[in-house]
Amino acid sequence: MKLFDSTTLGSLTLQNRMVMAPLTRSRATADHIPTDIMATYYGQRSGAGLIITEGTGPSVNGTGYARIPGLYNDEQVAAWKPVTEAAHAGGAKIFAQIMHTGRVSHPNNMPAGAEVIAPSAVAVNGNMHTDQEGEQPYPTPREMTKADIDHTLQEYVAAAKNAIAAGFDGVELHAANGYLLEQFIYPGSNQRTDEYGGSIENRIRFVLDVAQAVIEAIGKEKVGIRLSPGGAFNDILPYDEIPETYSLLATELGKLGLVYVHLVDHHPMGAPEVPQAVKDVIRTNFGGPIILSGGYDGERAESDLQADKGELIAFGRPFLANPDLPERIKQGAELNQPDFGTFYTPGEKGYTDYPSL
Repeated sequence: MKLFDSTTLGSLTLQNRMVMAPLTRSRATADHIPTDIMATYYGQRSGAGLIITEGTGPSVNGTGYARIPGLYNDEQVAAWKPVTEAAHAGGAKIFAQIMHTGRVSHPNNMPAGAEVIAPSAVAVNGNMHTDQEGEQPYPTPREMTKADIDHTLQEYVAAAKNAIAAGFDGVELHAANGYLLEQFIYPGSNQRTDEYGGSIENRIRFVLDVAQAVIEAIGKEKVGIRLSPGGAFNDILPYDEIPETYSLLATELGKLGLVYVHLVDHHPMGAPEVPQAVKDVIRTNFGGPIILSGGYDGERAESDLQADKGELIAFGRPFLANPDLPERIKQGAELNQPDFGTFYTPGEKGYTDYPSL
């Protein structure tokens, strides 16, 4: 099977074409510090060619969920080192996904002094979990000033440098699923009238600025990006300019030379389908490796690799419940089913206790 062939990604050699997709699990401390069980969890899943970690905050303002890890202080860097060591011990390469939550945040989930900021003062519809008070309405974010934008860009750079210091092989910029970078792209959350709002060129500007700055800091072969055109997650609704937006964005990302685009299509899980024409134009215009993600099993993954639709295939929930997923697919073995009730709860239950073959 092509899925189990070794391959290269930039300067890295991967033991197979299977990617462990980023999965928020909320097992860090309340202060957003990685825990010992996270090293166990990622080490168990190191049969992947590439592991992309759960979304990780680049700053206090970017850690909007309860118990997600950060990469903005020395204690966090030290706590990530056993994680990267465990992944490497099993043969995997590992990238840290840098996820600034932007407006998808609540002050209860953030360190003291943090602030909910976004491109514009437009709140997400709905509620967010907080450990202190349960479900709470999303607050209206403060619109970012130009100084905020410049400062936040430097936070991405610092987090990327911290990731390399912690032993990661690279970083993935999370420009999908309704978080800060996509909030700039999406016209519903970006109502600015300056150089970061209005036209497509302006709305993708911050994404490209961040990508370029991070590349300059750690090297283009260590920087990937995740995109979810029309994904409808976190109040990102479909809009008319999606094909034009992602055509231009993919072209500009290709010029920067990022090591991959991680393309999310959660249609198999109920989200709107990403049109094949949009996927095709991203693949053509970017010109580099594509990671495909969204509801894959082994058979569909192999089919799409053989059809040259992408270079790597990401698996999410199957990896969550099956620490030895590559071996199970290789043998055609039955898969463990995920326990939805423990996706975001503290502790080892539903995290490190799924059985291997």
